Amino acid sequence: MDPLQQLQKSRLIWKSKNIPLHIAITGESASGKSTFVNVFRGLDKKDKSNAAPGCVETTMEVKSYPHPKYPKVTLRDLPGIGTTKFPADKYLKHVGFERFDFFVIISADRFRENDVKLAKEIQRMEKKFYFVRSKMDHSMRDEEETQSEFNEEKTLAKIKNDCVQGSKWL
Repeated sequence: MDPLQQLQKSRLIWKSKNIPLHIAITGESASGKSTFVNVFRGLDKKDKSNAAPGCVETTMEVKSYPHPKYPKVTLRDLPGIGTTKFPADKYLKHVGFERFDFFVIISADRFRENDVKLAKEIQRMEKKFYFVRSKMDHSMRDEEETQSEFNEEKTLAKIKNDCVQGSKWL
């Protein structure tokens, strides 16, 4: 079962028990957290209830977004870890990391040190998370533009391997 199916199954279990589920969307600034929130909720760019993505640090506080189909499921768009406003050593306390039920760690480009810190803290709390590699379209385009013999399958395998290698730090 792929991760999205597993998460949907988890949501159905939570829904059937009528228990609220608070999913924290976390990761570094500009990794695509707000865009993930919008896509996960099935919203287009013009919807007024969108999480506001931006080219600069946009999310300055934890923001809540209810899922349109599952009223007990709330996505929490967290500020990015590791910026001058949200340094990694103060991030967990600042966003109230322990209050969330489940986590999605969004990472663009590479598996980074802050991704490992977040994952280890989630494991320490004995909670679950998914790791999502975002901005694949950018990575694929960049690779195609810089490689004389671009191969989509090999590039995808290389990215997947990088994610697997990064997760070995956990």
